[in-house]
Amino acid sequence: MIQRNQVQRIGVYICHCGTNISHTVDVEAVAEYARTLPDVVIVREYKYMCSQPGQELIKKDIEQDRLTRVVVSSCSPLMHEETFRNVCEDAGLNRFLFQMSNIREQCSWVHSDRKSATEKAKRLIAGAVQRVCHHAPLEQREAPVFPDALVIGAGIAGIEAALKIAEAGRKVTLVEKAPSIGGHMAKFDKTFPTLDCAACILTPKMVEVGRHPNIELLTYAEVDEVSGYVGNFHVKVRRHARYVTKDCTGCGECAEVCPCDHPSEFDMGMSQRKAVYRDFPQAVPNWFTIDKRGVPMCEETCPIHTRTQGYVNLIAEGRFEDALKVIRDVNPFPASLGRICHHPCENACQRGAHDEPIAVCALKRFVADWEVTHDHRPKPFKTPSNGKKVAVVGSGPAGLTAAYDLARKGYAVTVFEKYAEPGGLMRWGIPYFRLPRAVLDREIGWILDHGIALECNCPLDEEGMTIDTLLTNGFHAIILAVGTTKGRALGIKGEILPGVVNCLDYLAHANLRGSVETGARVAVVGGGNAAVDSARTALRYGAKQVMILYRRTRLEMPAIGAEIEAAAKEGVHLHFLVNPVEMVAGPDGHLEKVLCQKMELGEPDESGRRRPVPIDGAFAEYAVDQVVLAISQLPDLDFLVKDEDFDLTKWSTLSADPDTAQTGKKNVFACGDAVTGPSTVVEAMASGRRAATAVDLHLLGGDLETLRGKSHRPHKLDCMDQVHRPELPQAPRVSIPLNPEAGVTLKEVEMTLTEEQARQEAERCLVCGGCSDCRICSDACDANAIDHTMADTVHEIDVGAIIVATGFQLFDSALLTRYGYGRLDNVLHALEFERMSHANGPTGGKILTCSQQPPTSVAILHCVGSRDENYQEYCSRVCCMYSLKFAHLVKEKTEAEVYNLYIDMRASGKGYEEFYKRVMGEGVHFVRGKCAEVTTVAESPAEEDKLVVVVEDTLLGLTRRLPVDMVVLSGGLGPAADTSQLSRTMGLGCSDDGFFLEKHPKLAPVDAMSDGIFFAGACQGPKDIPDSVAQGGAAAAGALSLIDKGKVVLEPITAEINEDRCSGCQLCISNCPYAAIAYDSEKKTSIVTEELCKGCGTCVAGCPSGAARQKNFNDQQILSEIEGILS
Repeated sequence: MIQRNQVQRIGVYICHCGTNISHTVDVEAVAEYARTLPDVVIVREYKYMCSQPGQELIKKDIEQDRLTRVVVSSCSPLMHEETFRNVCEDAGLNRFLFQMSNIREQCSWVHSDRKSATEKAKRLIAGAVQRVCHHAPLEQREAPVFPDALVIGAGIAGIEAALKIAEAGRKVTLVEKAPSIGGHMAKFDKTFPTLDCAACILTPKMVEVGRHPNIELLTYAEVDEVSGYVGNFHVKVRRHARYVTKDCTGCGECAEVCPCDHPSEFDMGMSQRKAVYRDFPQAVPNWFTIDKRGVPMCEETCPIHTRTQGYVNLIAEGRFEDALKVIRDVNPFPASLGRICHHPCENACQRGAHDEPIAVCALKRFVADWEVTHDHRPKPFKTPSNGKKVAVVGSGPAGLTAAYDLARKGYAVTVFEKYAEPGGLMRWGIPYFRLPRAVLDREIGWILDHGIALECNCPLDEEGMTIDTLLTNGFHAIILAVGTTKGRALGIKGEILPGVVNCLDYLAHANLRGSVETGARVAVVGGGNAAVDSARTALRYGAKQVMILYRRTRLEMPAIGAEIEAAAKEGVHLHFLVNPVEMVAGPDGHLEKVLCQKMELGEPDESGRRRPVPIDGAFAEYAVDQVVLAISQLPDLDFLVKDEDFDLTKWSTLSADPDTAQTGKKNVFACGDAVTGPSTVVEAMASGRRAATAVDLHLLGGDLETLRGKSHRPHKLDCMDQVHRPELPQAPRVSIPLNPEAGVTLKEVEMTLTEEQARQEAERCLVCGGCSDCRICSDACDANAIDHTMADTVHEIDVGAIIVATGFQLFDSALLTRYGYGRLDNVLHALEFERMSHANGPTGGKILTCSQQPPTSVAILHCVGSRDENYQEYCSRVCCMYSLKFAHLVKEKTEAEVYNLYIDMRASGKGYEEFYKRVMGEGVHFVRGKCAEVTTVAESPAEEDKLVVVVEDTLLGLTRRLPVDMVVLSGGLGPAADTSQLSRTMGLGCSDDGFFLEKHPKLAPVDAMSDGIFFAGACQGPKDIPDSVAQGGAAAAGALSLIDKGKVVLEPITAEINEDRCSGCQLCISNCPYAAIAYDSEKKTSIVTEELCKGCGTCVAGCPSGAARQKNFNDQQILSEIEGILS
């Protein structure tokens, strides 16, 4: 038996609760038993102990009989524990020397046997008496209250709550996750039973919220974190980037020029909106929002991050000049890359998961060639000079791209080129039939038009121009973009034989001189683009037989797939898994054959491709008279031999920081193949862009370290939900037209798409990024309110009270497959019908079927998902009435016959029964019965081409088949989609149906279980607009009553840590649901922040050392209570 520290004087008070307790429990017998308990000096029973006479009874006994402890046995402590604690305190007894036993909810209400209930009541009282003996007096503490409030959710309930608080003179922050306030009510056409226009009622309140000086409106925002305690909450609100600033005037010019169409969420997908949009004309705030869902994979995988969807969507609209402007914002070589790019964007295109990827390269080429055929010469981008000079050494794709970017930033750029003409490997390494020189010359000319000076025949060397002389001649920075101009040798026997040439020399002769010595039987060694180009060039210069020798398989070839296929079609033979080991000379000393080691693939190497492994003793010979080596290239860095500031890598490339492009020499940067080794044109351009960015930041005095690890965008986009849309049709990719005159000649092989082909292909784009990032809207906005660089922001606010008004979510009718929603045409859910009936909706307020004709008959199905044990067992309260409203609207706007299929009609609100009678008088047919299915299977001529609603009419006692043109599913109201997440964020409870759980369904319907948090509207349960408004006002009153006190009393029943026993395991920190425990690194023990602790006891239960304890819930008290119950 638990020993008591001292003798107590305990008073026990037993409540009859009218007959709630005494009907089942023999209160007199319980009282007699209580008198036998140790230390009990007085026992009283009373009909209503919570009444004023009952309270006075307790108070009098405390004062006259000098009671040291009090036990009240009545109803739930949630209802009256505070009442009886106050009574004790008023009588001079510490309020925590009190214990309450629940003999109503835990006894009389759950038992029917009077004897058993009475016995259980005795045990509960015995436990309470034993426990209260060990209670210790505790003192409450007070804390100041922040005078501001937070309302989460700006539907009608949240709006009402915010306005009430603001009108009382308090500051309130109103958070809404949508771009505009208004919630579901903003989507409604009419409101029952008065049939007022929903917008006419709601808009004045929305406007008042927008202009009220005491309301801070945070739309397009969500609550990330809530910490603190009643009266002192600290909230982090994440405001999503809307990419439109508050300078927006709402003129809508941006939407007029936007090329992207998306289903309107506000119109439930029944109409289209632009990527820059405003949900409805009365939106508050009246700003537009840009729908950026992430970075499309085409843009993410593009080395220069071209805004691919931007120009593709503009092409689809026929706005070719605008499309080209989008491309040239980052790419000065659209026509060239449209011909030669290895297009990783196409490989990543999400459309490819549905049928085939978009022909991005062909579209880029089309729009660039369109400019030429329409004799359009674009004006260069003009930027005021910043007075600084930059030298770029090398005029290949990396150097020219760097020069282009810097010139557009205001730098005076001079490009120094070793050879007689600019272009680098683009000019002398890529054949005419892939990249005509006229195309390249035109684009280089346009780049130079940006004020870039070009100096050809100016190599860097020891005797002439050097890096130091450039720096001393006034250049503030130098970018080395010298490319890879030297071929790499195989290092095998016979490699210097006549007939063995390097691909760079071979292609340079062909491209610059128009002729090249070519054998009859040519073998090209390698698998990259240079190898394929060399093989196709050899055919064009007279070779009778051309083969490619590659040491891996076709799958591992780095060359562009289309080029490999084209080479094969032209007659190039591909030999895989062979590697040359010797060049063999004939009797005349000229190359006669090449000996190859046969290979097999092993484990992947650093490149990610499987490593070729020699097969012992397996060889192959090929009779050839010319071998072109295309295995790799090296930069020519002889001009750096004596400069100790530069380092080379183990691959003999120039060492430069991959993020900042810095070399070992001050103010000298490097980019392109000279740094990375051989790469594609677009990858070299990307390197040039990075170097230009680094030079700009460096010369502006910025910190280059900020460039490290900098990704293109915060996140990539997962758009598989768009790819796998069932309604998305299969659309074949455009076939690239071929030049019928080309053959195996130097004429360009592939041709440009026609305008019709280009637009048709561009229309296949899924626009998975939401906004295509074309940025044409920025040009159209006179207010300069569009900011594509905007990012999410986190607002931290301190408030004294929080009101949660997050609303509801309509039941997903697709779950009831028998009704055909999402499968059958003309089956709508309630919000879809609301939008259709709305004057600003997708049909301008007309009730129309998919064939754009008014229906002749409509069935409205009540209780879809509600009152259904498989889904929502509860009644949603509003479905009957809004179904009647729908019936009235159909009758008002069409001549259709209307059938309302109901289980029971529930019209309990003010004016509801009258509205029901009115609708019945309008000729609406009411069928009592639950719909069995909606089908298109006709069983009579009258059912042909109709939706057939099968229902058992319980009044007539027969099954009816109702042929109709339209079915409206009146779905029930469920908790909002983010209710569960928000409940975890705020530490709130949810009921079994998923709605937020209130403190008491009758006496505290707007109070959360956590003090200082209140509920308003349908987040707490289904309710109509009047009830939502009323509850919004009630929640505001609760918040104001807390705030106006200026202080809050903190519950002292909290956890505490015995530092001597604490091992510092920190298990309690992870267990605490209120983040009330921290770790003291100096003492190496846990500490409790009492203001945050809710006294739940989780830490106590989980503490392995017993260091965590809870005041008035220690082991002695709990064991004593158990002992009393078991006695």
